[in-house]
Amino acid sequence: MKVTDYFANSNDTLISFEVLPPLKGGSMKAIFDTLDPLMEFKPPFIDVTYHREDYIYKKRSSGYYEKTAIRKRPGTVGICAAIMHRYGVDAVPHLICGGFTKEDTENVLIDLNFLNINNVLALRGDARKFDGKFVAEEEGHSYAIDLVGQIKDMNEGKYLDENIENGEKTDFCIGIAGYPEKHFEAPNMELDLAFAKAKIDAGAQYIVTQMFFDNQKYFAFVDKCRAIGIDVPIVPGLKPMTKKYQLNSLPRIFHVDLPGELVKNLSAAKNAKERIDVGVEWCIHQSKELKAAGVPCLHYYTMGDSETIRRIVEAVY
Repeated sequence: MKVTDYFANSNDTLISFEVLPPLKGGSMKAIFDTLDPLMEFKPPFIDVTYHREDYIYKKRSSGYYEKTAIRKRPGTVGICAAIMHRYGVDAVPHLICGGFTKEDTENVLIDLNFLNINNVLALRGDARKFDGKFVAEEEGHSYAIDLVGQIKDMNEGKYLDENIENGEKTDFCIGIAGYPEKHFEAPNMELDLAFAKAKIDAGAQYIVTQMFFDNQKYFAFVDKCRAIGIDVPIVPGLKPMTKKYQLNSLPRIFHVDLPGELVKNLSAAKNAKERIDVGVEWCIHQSKELKAAGVPCLHYYTMGDSETIRRIVEAVY
């Protein structure tokens, strides 16, 4: 079932979770250990993130360093299939531009279609650690809008090989990311919103936001989207802040602002338990306010911490 159909057929705010693939060499047990305690809340779908390859520098016997590509986390196709088989819910794989040629992307979409996985989240993806900016794969996409366009083409039976006639029409529901505090590379919010509108016009059907800690920024983002004609569902993405180092790391990595009261309370916490309590209570408050406002779904970034997410969801639902 499509994500947008779940939204359309529900009279209440839904709930969904997002999980990280296990590190290479790991197993599905890490995923199941995260999701098992959360499945009683009956999420209709689970998102699975994707991490592109990165580089490390290996010292050779000659004394020179060689840049070597590594993939720390495996792909998501098998993980999504395993989740759907175990829990009987839909899985939403994240597709990224980085590290993929257009041919690679087409092959992944074909595999997903064969497995009856018909929801995807289309993203550009992050730059590699040692790249100063995002670098597309040769013969790959540079922007998420181009990835959306390729998926839309396959939904219409158009493949890269122009000799394919009467190709199988896929039926992917396409989601994209949204940024209540704007994407850090966008010069201003107006242009960032214009990019989002272009992706919707290209075929995207819903938006999932970057994490935020001030609901007013989400509400303002939705209002701005509606004002320029973006009328698709906009799902708030939520993550509890439970560790002191996140006061610095989250703004640096995700380019989000932290409310003064949250910073004050987290800084004043005397130990790890108190810090977790502060983060949980803040996220509960966010969740209840968003749910009361009638958002289509509350989307939680689990980061492998099912116990904290469970506490929040139990208090909200």
